[in-house]
Amino acid sequence: MRIVSGIQPTGNLHLGNYLGAIRNWVRMQDEVAAGGGQSLYFLADLHAISMPHVPAELAANTYEMTAALVACGIDPDKSVLFNQTQVPAHAELQWLLAGTARMGWLNRMTQWKDKAGKNREGQSVALFTYPVLQAADVLLYQATHVPVGEDQKQHLELARDIAQKFNNDFAPGNADGSDAPVFTLPDPIIPPEAARIMSLRDGSSKMSKSDPSDMSRINLTDDADTLMNKVKKAKTDPEALPSEKAGLEGRTEAANLVGIYAAMAGSTVEAVLAEFGGQGFGKFKPALGELLVESLAPINARFVELRQDRAALGQILAKGADKARTLAAPTLARTYEALGLVR
Repeated sequence: MRIVSGIQPTGNLHLGNYLGAIRNWVRMQDEVAAGGGQSLYFLADLHAISMPHVPAELAANTYEMTAALVACGIDPDKSVLFNQTQVPAHAELQWLLAGTARMGWLNRMTQWKDKAGKNREGQSVALFTYPVLQAADVLLYQATHVPVGEDQKQHLELARDIAQKFNNDFAPGNADGSDAPVFTLPDPIIPPEAARIMSLRDGSSKMSKSDPSDMSRINLTDDADTLMNKVKKAKTDPEALPSEKAGLEGRTEAANLVGIYAAMAGSTVEAVLAEFGGQGFGKFKPALGELLVESLAPINARFVELRQDRAALGQILAKGADKARTLAAPTLARTYEALGLVR
């Protein structure tokens, strides 16, 4: 088994990032390594330039995301951790696959429609074609499995379509009739349902780094006092917690805090309500704050330490990129050969 997954290097990482992709990556890394497989995790910095960005911030965020991943448990000795830019084969393979991908396929991408909005003519070519780069990201390493959330299923289906068409068009098989595909068609891994972490100030909005209020989110850089204060001041309603999940219907802020507790404790909403049902937030919030401090303190300490040592972070990325380039080389060579390109 070989797993490949990427994440854009955004700054100001928060609890939603951790309980979303990152914690699942750590879990998969350990499970795959125990089974003799391999995990590749990359920072999608090439994807980041498909939208307007500040170059200095992109560079800083790349280092910061690396620090966060390692602090959260990604082990560079168990996984291959790198950024796309240091592996030029990603961009090369995207161009080689561009002749196979079809305009109609890309036009149907839901995220393209959402991000472009009504101003499609004003968007970058990179934003339109970035699903082809996503396909290259996984096909380059002969990934057998790709973890995907609901919003990424369509992109993995596109990668499979591109791989299948390329194999059909340029790798018809050996002389003896056996198949000789250039690309492996990756299967999806649907991770355990991640808690949907909402803003501490508005239970109907996702926790986000772009929210102007820092009180709306729990940052990985928050110290214990800051974290406890944010939980204490989180928006709630005056009612006590219910004893059953159905009682959270329509109580978005209460449901959010209970969901955070369940996710951090490795429990369920039902179990949390069985313990705290009938109690007010005056008792529940301190318990939640203590759980968060206990769980995040080691991550916070390691993250703060790592983010100050860019040289060490650079070495981690360089080491991972060297491994990735070695793994990518055979697939890239076969792709050039299949297309009849003389190198």
